[in-house]
Amino acid sequence: MSKPVIEVKGLSKNYVMGDQVVHALRSIDLVIQSGEFVAIMGPSGSGKSTFMNLLGCLDRPSSGDYMLNGEAVAKMNDNQLADIRNRYLGFVFQNFNLLPRTSALKNVELPLMYAGSKGRSAMAKQALEKVGLGQRIDHTPSELSGGQQQRVAIARAIVNDPVLVLGDEPTGNLDTRTSEEIMAVFQELNRSGKTVVIVTHEEDIAKHCKRVVRFRDGKVQRDELVDNPVDAREMLKVLPDPEADEA
Repeated sequence: MSKPVIEVKGLSKNYVMGDQVVHALRSIDLVIQSGEFVAIMGPSGSGKSTFMNLLGCLDRPSSGDYMLNGEAVAKMNDNQLADIRNRYLGFVFQNFNLLPRTSALKNVELPLMYAGSKGRSAMAKQALEKVGLGQRIDHTPSELSGGQQQRVAIARAIVNDPVLVLGDEPTGNLDTRTSEEIMAVFQELNRSGKTVVIVTHEEDIAKHCKRVVRFRDGKVQRDELVDNPVDAREMLKVLPDPEADEA
């Protein structure tokens, strides 16, 4: 078996608030193998967002170990973490985080610019084609629907061919049909071999994943496989399509 993409042992994160210590995460042990599609769930204050920040190398744990694709990242400095993020991770956020006056193509090129990659335009166009936006490469975010903007964000996340794609409430601002369209993209990425981890508070979204890890009070409360994950492509066949109705 290949090495896990994510392996954490005794992972804890504490925050000092005045004279109090808040234990956001309490000694988490978790392994995510290559090719998994995992939903992280839990109520507000459960630790799920803190855990996602640690997975994404946006923060460091107070204690414990984190192996990302076989590399120990828990004690890396800021420059090392930035390099790890650029090499291994793709991020998809709830609010898209696109440059508003910049075309879809240029938005997707950004990680490649940071990496100093050659052939950026061709790589960005290929990523946009993977998410079904090959005909919208010159459009700015204001010329795209919310779902299309999120597809641009996904294309930007995968353009560097990351080991791990992380989604932070990626359907939180989207309607039901558009959410299914985005989950169809994530599922296709997963079918192609990508490891995908998303944070969501929506049970309907979590049912599209292969595994659900539930947090409560800074600990893993339950870790369960999903029987027969919902196929977003099948859902899209039965959900009304407003664009089709307008036509």
